[in-house]
Amino acid sequence: MTGLARAVGIGALLLMAAPAAHGLDSLQASEECLACHADPSLAMERGGRSVSLHVDPDPLRDSVHGGLECADCHASVRPDELPHDAARVDCRTCHADTEGSHLFHVRPPGRDGASPSCASCHGTHAIRPLDDPEGGLRAGGQIASCGRCHAQVLARYAGSEHGRSHAAGMHGAPGCLDCHRQAVDHLRSGGDTAAHKIREEKLCLSCHLDDPEVRARMTPQAGFILAYENSVHGRALAGGVAAAATCVDCHGSHEMRKGFDPESRVHKRRIPETCGACHAEIAAAYGAGVHGAAVARGNLDAPVCTDCHGEHNIRQHLDPGSPVAPANVSWEVCSPCHSSVRLSEKYGIAADRFTTFADSYHGMALRGGAVEVANCASCHGAHAILPSSDPASSVHPDRLAETCGRCHPGANRRFAIGSVHVALNGEESPLLYWIATAYVALIVLVVGAMLVHNVLDFARKAKRRIRMRRGAAPEESHGHALYLRMTLSERLQHAALMVSFVVLVVTGFMLHYPEAFWVVALRRLSDDLFELRGWLHRIAGVVMLAAAAYHLVHVIVTARGRAFLRDILPRRSDLRDLAVAAAYYVGLSERRPRFGRFGYVEKSEYWALVWGTALMGVTGVILWFENTFIGMLTKLGWDVARTIHFYEAWLATLAILVWHIYYVVFNPDVYPMNTAWITGTLSESEMAEEHPLELEAIRARRQQDEERARAEGRTGRALTS
Repeated sequence: MTGLARAVGIGALLLMAAPAAHGLDSLQASEECLACHADPSLAMERGGRSVSLHVDPDPLRDSVHGGLECADCHASVRPDELPHDAARVDCRTCHADTEGSHLFHVRPPGRDGASPSCASCHGTHAIRPLDDPEGGLRAGGQIASCGRCHAQVLARYAGSEHGRSHAAGMHGAPGCLDCHRQAVDHLRSGGDTAAHKIREEKLCLSCHLDDPEVRARMTPQAGFILAYENSVHGRALAGGVAAAATCVDCHGSHEMRKGFDPESRVHKRRIPETCGACHAEIAAAYGAGVHGAAVARGNLDAPVCTDCHGEHNIRQHLDPGSPVAPANVSWEVCSPCHSSVRLSEKYGIAADRFTTFADSYHGMALRGGAVEVANCASCHGAHAILPSSDPASSVHPDRLAETCGRCHPGANRRFAIGSVHVALNGEESPLLYWIATAYVALIVLVVGAMLVHNVLDFARKAKRRIRMRRGAAPEESHGHALYLRMTLSERLQHAALMVSFVVLVVTGFMLHYPEAFWVVALRRLSDDLFELRGWLHRIAGVVMLAAAAYHLVHVIVTARGRAFLRDILPRRSDLRDLAVAAAYYVGLSERRPRFGRFGYVEKSEYWALVWGTALMGVTGVILWFENTFIGMLTKLGWDVARTIHFYEAWLATLAILVWHIYYVVFNPDVYPMNTAWITGTLSESEMAEEHPLELEAIRARRQQDEERARAEGRTGRALTS
């Protein structure tokens, strides 16, 4: 007899003994059901296969439903029908409030054969409490229970950082329901929407940012994690852009691993692949470049997307705070690698490329705050960077004119004649090196000689002044007459020269030394200061050249100008005066040098000014109109002009400070200032000290004029009488 036949027989006897009723609830206890279903051999045929109807009473009594009767769940079974109809159980009869908390299945449990029923996860009769250490849900716990249907997902999760941490019992390590109790399944959320992805982000942050114990175990700091919200991805997501990347897009979901794990999506080797999922075109360009090819070969010294753009804090490339912003990319992205001694030695790349760029006009302008000037990426490209030997490279010699022409209209092949990264050494740029070396030597010799001369002059004159005050030396008395030194026209020329020179020095050195403390202080005044600096420099240059042109006309056309030119010309007597002065300064002689209208000091200064103005004017024009002159003189010729302009500026500045300022301000004979440039006159005392021969000549001319006048007066009286 089969188990089912025995059950039918036993059931018939029970029915005859039982009251006439139509529901299982008429039975008084579950034992009546178990009279049949406790039989291990009880089975039935369904769909061509044998289905066991056996119920083990022991696990049932120990389950969470141990206090219920069979009829409490199997209310639809009719005991008068043998065999019974399919005994479908509707758990919502008691658990009506749980459907809203079960968001991890697409359809309500048990509604059709495709989605799992309550029993699929919790079991049937041997249901254990969720917190049962021997296994909540079905035996084996939550992870194992979900894995019965989601085997592939379970395999990925088990190898993930979350899975390993959960298995180790770490606090906060998420199991399936820690995440899937939330509506984070994109199918259930109506597609890959921004709202769904925001929920994902908040879910990740609920542990990695909001749980102090979890946050303390994380290598990234809280600020790093939170930076995502202000990144280009976070802001786009908040703005409703569903394609914006979130935690899951980059780190993965079930397969999430730490960044140093080679299988992690954010491991350096896999970053191009991860970012390329959204940025396919850029990833292709990167892969074709030297950096991408190096990473593909396994060289992890080469940069990937996150090395340049950042990780959680990625910003728009035009954002001033972004490392790849035009003003930042050279210093924050390219420099760390291309200035590295370790990398240069390891791979044989030039270590001075960034230094030479930083010292170029482009580099100095960027350091000074210029917003429209070439950076590394402007010439080399951003993603598809190729070596200069590659014909496809934007810096290949055959393509340099095209590359330079993006900023310099009309650029020709002569733009490529000369080094782009100018290194002032004898091997790479011998001409520039020797020009710079010669100028440095000239500056040291000339300015050094000026300094020694002035120190000796100051010591001798100061000693004489002190002796005169103490009565140890006679103090000469002079009249109160004033003598013309500079006419109004000459004072205006001097004023134009002085103002333009000061502006040129300040604005020129602002470009060359943009990090100097005084430049930084000026830059704080305005974000547009660099553009203003450039215009001020050019305007001052024009003023200086205009003043020089006016002076040239003055010395040619006017009688006073021609007299000035005659007096300022060097003569052999200037060498004798220098020898007398040297002997006086070192104490070999007590005879002081005596000068006329101009001594060797004024003459050397004037002709140095003429030479410097001409040289600075010519090189300044070349630098100003770079497109024209590079095309004519080549890049090397332009660099020669730039080198001369820079060192001549230093020579002129130091000469003015050491030579001119001393003689018109700190010279003991005129201190605190020679005011002739303001008043146009010198006192008789000043004339006697600084220009005694001129004073004597003036007095002699006056005496001659007076004698002539007296003679003419006597002659007139004689004729009258």
